[in-house]
Amino acid sequence: MRAWFKTGTPWIWLNAGAIALCLVMVIGVLSLIAVQGGSHFWPADLQTVQLKKAEGEPQTLLAELVRTEEVSAVVLRESGLTLDSKAEYLQRHLLKVGNRDIYGRDFAWYLADDLSGWTVDNNATVIERREWGNFYGFPQQLLEADKVVAEGAAVWPELVKRIARANAIFEQISDIEKGDIGRINKGLEQLRLNERRLEIDGADKAAIEAYRAQSAADRAALDAEYAELQKQLEQLYAEAKRDTLVATSAEGKELKISLGNIVHAHQPNAMSLLDKSVHYVGAVWSFLTEDPREANTEGGIFPAIFGTITMVILMSIIVTPFGVLAAIYLREYAKDGPLLRIIRISVYNLAGVPSIVYGVFGLGFFVYILGGNIDQLFYAESLPSPTFGTPGLFWASLTLALLTLPVVIVSTEEGLSRIPSTIRMGSLALGATKSETLWKVVVPLATPAMMTGLILSIARAAGEVAPLMLVGVVKLAPTLPVDGNFPFVHLDQKIMHLGFHVYDVGFQSPNVEASRPLLYATALVLVLLIVVLNMAAIHLRNKLREKYRSESD
Repeated sequence: MRAWFKTGTPWIWLNAGAIALCLVMVIGVLSLIAVQGGSHFWPADLQTVQLKKAEGEPQTLLAELVRTEEVSAVVLRESGLTLDSKAEYLQRHLLKVGNRDIYGRDFAWYLADDLSGWTVDNNATVIERREWGNFYGFPQQLLEADKVVAEGAAVWPELVKRIARANAIFEQISDIEKGDIGRINKGLEQLRLNERRLEIDGADKAAIEAYRAQSAADRAALDAEYAELQKQLEQLYAEAKRDTLVATSAEGKELKISLGNIVHAHQPNAMSLLDKSVHYVGAVWSFLTEDPREANTEGGIFPAIFGTITMVILMSIIVTPFGVLAAIYLREYAKDGPLLRIIRISVYNLAGVPSIVYGVFGLGFFVYILGGNIDQLFYAESLPSPTFGTPGLFWASLTLALLTLPVVIVSTEEGLSRIPSTIRMGSLALGATKSETLWKVVVPLATPAMMTGLILSIARAAGEVAPLMLVGVVKLAPTLPVDGNFPFVHLDQKIMHLGFHVYDVGFQSPNVEASRPLLYATALVLVLLIVVLNMAAIHLRNKLREKYRSESD
């Protein structure tokens, strides 16, 4: 046995077992996230169920069965429930009843003993609304300007066509509000800032009056265009709200729903497997491409995806040259001594500093000091409203670049140290200078190590949340940091981030049960995004490695 241990075989098996256990745990976590998040988009059947009231009168509910669990009778009695059953454990169901505007809540727990008569009606309809969440009920009539255009069985096919029409109108409204009106507002604000700049620069009254006269025509043209767009918006809103759906809930309560408030409608009980699969793909696509609604408990996460990718790309552009140049100086130019050792120790220690400390530093130095001075020098006309003196995309990226800088420095320096000294001496012997040897021989061979540092920095930056809460990430950003207005990339704007979105949905949501599946789905998207970014960087690193390996051969 002792000889067997001396061979090192047990340690090989121990390492292999540890790696296998880690892989199983990682796959298990990812599977849990995928199942919990992905199942949310599958159209669940709506079931009609009878609820036995305390006075013995049944109440009809139309709901989705979310999950079932067993709970101790003692816990239920402590919560204030009166139980007739003597059983130690009771089964209860979580139902999504929707109709928040009718019931005041869209999720509710019911004991299994209080429910009976489970049935499925093919006419049961799910209506996803822009406000008040889902409505579960039965379409009765379709009105156009208070005139009945469809009734009974004819309502559903006509409803599908008119919802598509209303959504197309809302897309036009969104384009006008975010595009044309945003451009006009920006132009009007720029005219005001130009006049304010003249006042700050001490221009005389004649120059100011001349500018006002010159800009009056531009302002009048913008005002006229804005008034025309407002008329178009009013007309589009009226067209979007032209149609009304009359529907009844399970207990027979009638409700009128404007088609302008409907995002999507489907009848899950009447759908085939193929129909449900098509709906599933469409729901996932909408989740990835739409804006969030209802305090981030409905809608999509596209602004968070876009903000995360933009911030990571900008961070990579900032951190790579600084990290590489610092590593080159430490390895190739700095003289060995106490100062160099102190610098290296400091770099290693910075890698272990909690990320929230970087957030506090970024808020204090980048935002308040650096950003405040930039506003005083270049954007004084906008004060007291800050431009760069407030958290934004650039400061978030710069803070993350500072956070990941030690990783890039250490990886690059290790890559430079692995280049054999014979290669350097051979280059110098052939007549190359030290600078030519460094930049044309050594640095290209160390490029894979630099990419390794970039990969690690991307993986860490994409998942950070704590520092971003202080330097530029918000719960909801109304516009993207990239648009068609000059300078096209707005580094001063605040952004959404997938990591912060997970935190907000998981811990700040007013509707826990509604946000639970979105929490898992967003976490899955974040993990996949990190994997995609890392795989792209790894692919580039492997190509560079093969390129320089073939050249060295």
